[in-house]
Amino acid sequence: MNRESPMYRTVSRLATRLAPRTLRGRLSLVALTGAALLITVLTVAFNAVARQHLQRQADDELRTRAAAVATTVDTSGPVPRVHEGSHDDLLDSNVWIYAGSRPAEAPPHTDPGSAVGRAARSLGVGGTRSCASLGGARPVRLCALPLPGRAGGATIVTALDLAPYRSSADSLLYGSLALDAVMLACTYTLTRLAVGHALRPVRAMTDQATQWDTVAADERFGASSLPAELALLGASLDALLDRIRALLRHERQLTAELSHELRTPLSRVIAELDWYGNRPRTPADTRATHTAIAQAAASMRTICDTLLLDARDGFPTAPGTAVALPALRHAAAQLDAPGHLTLTVTAQEPGLAVGVSAALLERIVSPLLANSLRYARSRVSVRARPGPDGVCVDVTDDGPGVPPPFVGQLFVPGRRADPGGAHGGAGLGLPLARRLARSVGGEVRYDEQHTPGARFTVCLPPA
Repeated sequence: MNRESPMYRTVSRLATRLAPRTLRGRLSLVALTGAALLITVLTVAFNAVARQHLQRQADDELRTRAAAVATTVDTSGPVPRVHEGSHDDLLDSNVWIYAGSRPAEAPPHTDPGSAVGRAARSLGVGGTRSCASLGGARPVRLCALPLPGRAGGATIVTALDLAPYRSSADSLLYGSLALDAVMLACTYTLTRLAVGHALRPVRAMTDQATQWDTVAADERFGASSLPAELALLGASLDALLDRIRALLRHERQLTAELSHELRTPLSRVIAELDWYGNRPRTPADTRATHTAIAQAAASMRTICDTLLLDARDGFPTAPGTAVALPALRHAAAQLDAPGHLTLTVTAQEPGLAVGVSAALLERIVSPLLANSLRYARSRVSVRARPGPDGVCVDVTDDGPGVPPPFVGQLFVPGRRADPGGAHGGAGLGLPLARRLARSVGGEVRYDEQHTPGARFTVCLPPA
């Protein structure tokens, strides 16, 4: 059938409409179709074998009767003679005896011109051991048994009504068809039950997914006992769910940080505008107001750029390992160190490895290194060493250090030790570094005992 023809499209649309929409229905239909094909082949083969067996039974009965009749026929003389016994009337029923082409014995009330009579004459005159069948409302089977003799011998032809045998074959056919229908119905029902039972965990997983809280829930698909295939699917869904929850938590945290950090410069803008509108304005006042608003807007832009850059890049907290020294050198190379500073990057062990990816290690160390480069007088050093619970990275500078009153606010987003300083920091680098380190089980600390200058220590899990 041409795929472009209207008939093909009509049949295709009809098949699509009639096809089951559920996986359970489709699997049941596939099982039913396969069982129907197998049962059809077995039924045809069984009935063909049964009909052949019934025909062999009929031939055996005909030959048995012919052999019994042969005991009454004498072919030793010039003319075959039939010896009549007391019960020969039973043997004479549907039996013909031919001596050459001449009938020596024929059943009573049988018309020689009938189909049965002509078939019996054909077999008797042929003089060979063969059988023939006649169809019609009353099917008949005839077999010929030649008997050797001095005068050419004789041929015995026996006939048998096949109606009982055909009735038995038809009964077997109808019975097998009824059994096939029952088997197909049972196959379809059992398949639907089995598939439904196999898919019950999937339905339970679907119900669980609709009931769980996307962010706060701690449930997992892989927590219950599942088949191997569904357990693997559950593990994949759990990993995807963890990533979604991490992204949602990150989005909430980003929103909170944006609202928190933008509140201070926005309040300053509002205050400047209120002051500007509620008192006489001199040119100097106007310039001061414009300057204050511009500074607040610049601060807001810096805050947004820093937080949105972090949100766009995402948290590279996927498991991984990295050699510390190349990653730290790459992080140092990304920063523009002033020409008067000496920056050294070393490791206690050249092959010291950390249990996070190189990208994450750089993201954590970069804000600390940038902070040290900003305040250092002459030198900054980065050194990786084995720690008590993993790997530690010390970032040390010889600057003024952190003022003691500000140490408690060092990792609070938006806090700066010198709000009026010349650099454009937004007070978010150190909090972001600590948040990233804690997301993988690490920590960022400030060493208050170190003097002169400042020392920040990053501790991360081992490889």
